[in-house]
Amino acid sequence: MGYGEVITRSYDRQIDRARVEDLERRCEVGPAERVFLFTDTLGDPICRIRNSPMYKMLVAELDRELVGVIQGSIKQVTVQKPHEDLAKVGYVLGLRVAPLHRRKGIGSSLVCKLEEWFTSNDVDYAYMATEKDNEASVKLFVNKLGYVNFRTPAILVHPVNNRMFHTPSNVQIRKLRIEEAENLYYKFMASTEFFPYDIGNILRNKLSLGTWVAYPRGEIVGEFGSNGQIFPKSWAMVSVWNSGELFKLREGPLSGKMVRTLCQFVHNMASTKSKDCKVIVTEVGGSDALRLHIPHWKLLSCPEDLWCIKALKNEKKKTLRELTKIPPTIALFVDPREV
Repeated sequence: MGYGEVITRSYDRQIDRARVEDLERRCEVGPAERVFLFTDTLGDPICRIRNSPMYKMLVAELDRELVGVIQGSIKQVTVQKPHEDLAKVGYVLGLRVAPLHRRKGIGSSLVCKLEEWFTSNDVDYAYMATEKDNEASVKLFVNKLGYVNFRTPAILVHPVNNRMFHTPSNVQIRKLRIEEAENLYYKFMASTEFFPYDIGNILRNKLSLGTWVAYPRGEIVGEFGSNGQIFPKSWAMVSVWNSGELFKLREGPLSGKMVRTLCQFVHNMASTKSKDCKVIVTEVGGSDALRLHIPHWKLLSCPEDLWCIKALKNEKKKTLRELTKIPPTIALFVDPREV
């Protein structure tokens, strides 16, 4: 039996929303050998990218049936020095193909169409994330589409329950003003891989619940880090996004304790102030030793996520080869808008 031509176009909420949600339900996502989490978009299939500076969703139709979807977002981030400071990157996510229509080139066609949109918006690199053992995804992006392995962060998941964590009495926790948090991120994380140029927009977004710092009680008098104030020997900072994503900053010999205390604080906050929050998700660099201090369940977590990247400009291909040879920095910034 022959098939018609696959048509790729932009997502139209009025005619596509229900069909995209149905396709998501039919596409099993996650490793079959362990427990995994499903994403309920609550009637908004584009919710994962809606808060990004630029975004697009494409759908593929075959004989009037919706058989594939893909999403993408664009932003400016820091890449490793010394070659350049900022780069425009496009993130590929949410690729789904109906089970009965796989191995027909629909997935690769959707990726190529999205890359065309990236190129038309002057994007330097496209990147995507998948589980390291997702053979189908790795074969498509690496073997067929020319992406290369880049980084292997860890995704740590901890369930929220009624059991409250005890936070040490000798640790002070204080909520920062947005301006304070923004200054600290620029001061300490601006050179971190994939640090977003618009960090202020993230912190001011309605989904951002706030930023907190932890440090030994009694070491700070007045505002944290203000007016040239000397920072404590050990401290940590955490920002919380209402999807549960955490990104964190830490310094000092007791930073592990500070990070663990902040994670416990966030759990307690989720348990008492958000009845709908079921898990806390943290994504950290694969070589970040502080992952040992972040509470998580191995059954729900992914110890090695895989980021793959591709240069979309000829002049960036040499830079990309050099970037992939450089050992990863300990810290890796994971944008909560893309989780």
